[in-house]
Amino acid sequence: MQKMTKTLLATTISLCLAAPTFAAQVPAGVDLADKQEIVRGNGDEVPTLDPNMSSDTASSRVIADMFEGLVTEDLHGNIIPALASQWDVSEDGKQYTFHLRDAKWSNGEPITANDFVFSLKRIVDPKTGAPYSWYIAMASIVNGDEITKGEKPVDSLGVKSLDDKTLQITLTKPVPYFTKMLAHESTFALPEQTVKQFKESWTKPEHIVVSGAYKLSDWVINEKVVLERNKQYWNDKETVINKVTYLPISDVNAEYNRFRTGEIDITNVVPLELYQTIKQDRPDELLTMPSLGTYYYLFNMEKKPFDDPRVRKALAYSLDRDVIVERILGQGQLPAYTNTPPAVAGFEVPKLEWADMSQQERNQKAKALLKEAGFDKEHPLKFDLGYNTSEAHKKLAIVAASMWKKNLGAEVEIANQEWKTFLQTLSSKNFSVARYAWIGDYNEASTFLSYFDSSGLNYGGWSNADYDSALKMASLAKTEDERKKLYQQAEKIFAKEMPAIPVYFYTRSVLKNKNVGGYSKDNASDRRYTRDLYITK
Repeated sequence: MQKMTKTLLATTISLCLAAPTFAAQVPAGVDLADKQEIVRGNGDEVPTLDPNMSSDTASSRVIADMFEGLVTEDLHGNIIPALASQWDVSEDGKQYTFHLRDAKWSNGEPITANDFVFSLKRIVDPKTGAPYSWYIAMASIVNGDEITKGEKPVDSLGVKSLDDKTLQITLTKPVPYFTKMLAHESTFALPEQTVKQFKESWTKPEHIVVSGAYKLSDWVINEKVVLERNKQYWNDKETVINKVTYLPISDVNAEYNRFRTGEIDITNVVPLELYQTIKQDRPDELLTMPSLGTYYYLFNMEKKPFDDPRVRKALAYSLDRDVIVERILGQGQLPAYTNTPPAVAGFEVPKLEWADMSQQERNQKAKALLKEAGFDKEHPLKFDLGYNTSEAHKKLAIVAASMWKKNLGAEVEIANQEWKTFLQTLSSKNFSVARYAWIGDYNEASTFLSYFDSSGLNYGGWSNADYDSALKMASLAKTEDERKKLYQQAEKIFAKEMPAIPVYFYTRSVLKNKNVGGYSKDNASDRRYTRDLYITK
């Protein structure tokens, strides 16, 4: 690792030295309830509570309450200091020096810079098998990519503990959104001694040690995850909620019924078919918010005929997105023709030929493409469409299969799996076409585009050198305008190759008890921390 000799520029110091700008901000005159406990719907069973092994939103929500990183997000999605009270950036933008505040793990031990070094080295170590190891490489931390590929030793990663309270991270190139990336759980510190002592079982309630506002008190698989206030948390004095329970309810109607009976304070979603009724009957409890999310159907490039872009584009073109978002979903979602949502800061949707066609023109083009690929009435396209258990996913899969049958004569079998099994199916590439979604890890186009990079998570296995090159050049761009044009170039390559079918861009709708305060509705990020919430009388 090269030693940096350039002068350090103090950045964000005025912000960092100010009083903490996150925590439960209770307005003056508001009477708090005596019992500060909350129940939240979480959709699926949590696959893991290990920040290094998380790759799904169900896990991420719970982990975000239990662990903290160098930075975090405020109520409006802005990046603010967390375990780092301030940081410096070198003139060339390649070296970050983070100064940690005096914070403790839930067992009373101090949180040190070495806890971050341990975690970052653990996630890139090929022996760990972490699904988000690519994220560290994408952040351009020195040797991150080479280590994940097994080409260099783990100890060569560009992270260093200068002393207990000073962490240095060196990048191969400037990454203008680097601090945004550090809000993701894959970059959080881990308690080294606990992880080494208990190995895979370190996240069990009797073993786990945490850094965030809440600690694990109970975890009953497929029933509940219960968190209680962590009195060792550095900002505990600003926390109000004493206990939060997450319920894994994949049946959205069952979740809604439990909200109606008062068992749940905040739902994970809202039943599609009841949205308009709920909007009319419960306007004070329904929240519909912008979201950084894209709903896809993902192709497995290793299975024929999905190695043929003509087949992929035919299936993409023949879905009527206007019908899907207006008649099937009806919650303000937008039809998707690109990978990146228009809600992403600084992103401008490129002009794409297929997006400007009428649906009739798209259907005609789809038929022609499929015929070129060798499929017709006598030889219909047949495949399985997989999705994780959810009435909403099932409903959309039925609609998609129907459109493909009507417009292309395709014969589609739909099949569901529980979330954990579904993730295994995707990672082992044991699928043909599968429902998928990507929720942005930070508010920048690269979080969506990098998924399909050759070194990204990329369950479909697509690889394109021109696409990779556009993203690489974007990360080196000197201006935002230059970067935006390269992102648009990547989107055009995506549209030409269609490694996945963008179906719609998310909005996020939840039902929230009127007595729950501190839940922001103007934030496109998916993160809503329990530490910011409170319950009124």
